[in-house]
Amino acid sequence: MGHADLVLEDTPQARAIRDAIVVVKVGGHAMVDPAARSGIIGDIVALRGLGARPVIVHGGGPEIDAMMKRTGMSPRFVAGLRVTDDATLEIVRMVLVGNVNPDIVSLIARHGGRGVGLLGNDGGLITARKKPPEKVVVDGREETVDYGWVGEVERVDPAILHDLLAKGYIPVVSPIGYDSEGRCLNLNADTAAGDIAAALKAKSLVSLTDVDGVMMDPADKRSLIAHLTEAECMDLIRKGVISRGMIPKILSSIGVLKAGTESVHIINGNVSHALLRELLTDRGIGTSLTLE
Repeated sequence: MGHADLVLEDTPQARAIRDAIVVVKVGGHAMVDPAARSGIIGDIVALRGLGARPVIVHGGGPEIDAMMKRTGMSPRFVAGLRVTDDATLEIVRMVLVGNVNPDIVSLIARHGGRGVGLLGNDGGLITARKKPPEKVVVDGREETVDYGWVGEVERVDPAILHDLLAKGYIPVVSPIGYDSEGRCLNLNADTAAGDIAAALKAKSLVSLTDVDGVMMDPADKRSLIAHLTEAECMDLIRKGVISRGMIPKILSSIGVLKAGTESVHIINGNVSHALLRELLTDRGIGTSLTLE
């Protein structure tokens, strides 16, 4: 299925997305594979060509994990968050700012678009605070976890994003934040994307992942849930159906919906043209979330 099959047809979905702000969180293994990564960025540029105003927020988990392992370090996650000590923070900054972000901006240019790379402190975009230690259950035991240099978004000032969008650029945001003392913090990309979408009052937030969406049974692709409401999401979290790294995605998504975004979409970035198929066709391809 090519771009022409989806974009050039004057569908109601295509008309509805014109002038709409769409925040796209990209990450996972699809962004490691060169062909898949190029396809994803090509689809985002195609959305811009349709008249939509996309904003990219990227992760870099697989790339960070690979670099840590090459240096003899072992990644540690608690409740879906990467525990970030000094050495880990150095690798996070190097990978996200030095590799992932400029690579995406370059790909946008290759597909005929204009991208601008941003960090959280550029133009006062994101003000963050250090996440405090908290008690969590790890391997069946309650313990106090110090997340290190993990940050929480305190405030988003979307002015610089509005300026760039008005001039036809595609902003590309790295999930690196700074607190009021100028300390660098590692932000969860899903949460940052959600906070940015809320501040922009985006029409849609799309999260590209390594799974097809929310599954009743992760081992059974036929168990994909096409649509969920807030109440259904919370019920699935309580039952353990939604777990691990999917939890911050869902909780962030609910916050975005409450802030005024119409819909949140969780889709598999490894599927060809997943983004366009989700937003521009009746059937979609992943899981869409709405408040009701």
